[in-house]
Amino acid sequence: MKIKSLSLLAAAASLVLLAGCATEPGPFTPQDTTRYTVENTEKFVLLDKPTQTSVTCTGLQERVLGDGRLEVVANVKNRENRRIQVQINAVFKDEQGFSTNDETPFQTLILAENSTEAVRFTAMNTLAKKYTIRVRQAR
Repeated sequence: MKIKSLSLLAAAASLVLLAGCATEPGPFTPQDTTRYTVENTEKFVLLDKPTQTSVTCTGLQERVLGDGRLEVVANVKNRENRRIQVQINAVFKDEQGFSTNDETPFQTLILAENSTEAVRFTAMNTLAKKYTIRVRQAR
């Protein structure tokens, strides 16, 4: 009886070892996740949890200035019943969505209770065709 149970145990152990060595053939295609691509696909991005619950965008206006530069106005709304302070910036991109190395510095925006403020951004050059407005909690 002991020999039978030992051989059964040995067979089970070898199956476990062989199953652990099996691998799928490669190479693998990259898996797309929204966690890292949201700034490439959206025009208005909230960078952290506190701003996701406190801030929203009620509208974006885009226009090309006479000199060919892109100007964007974002209407940023405080959804809270308290005053909040956030930081906001814009990243300008070319036609294919690549950065034109034209990123505004983060500026502090103080929003009163349930208020909406218009924030204006202007590209430094004429390469900008797309953009992302980013908002984060004030640091």
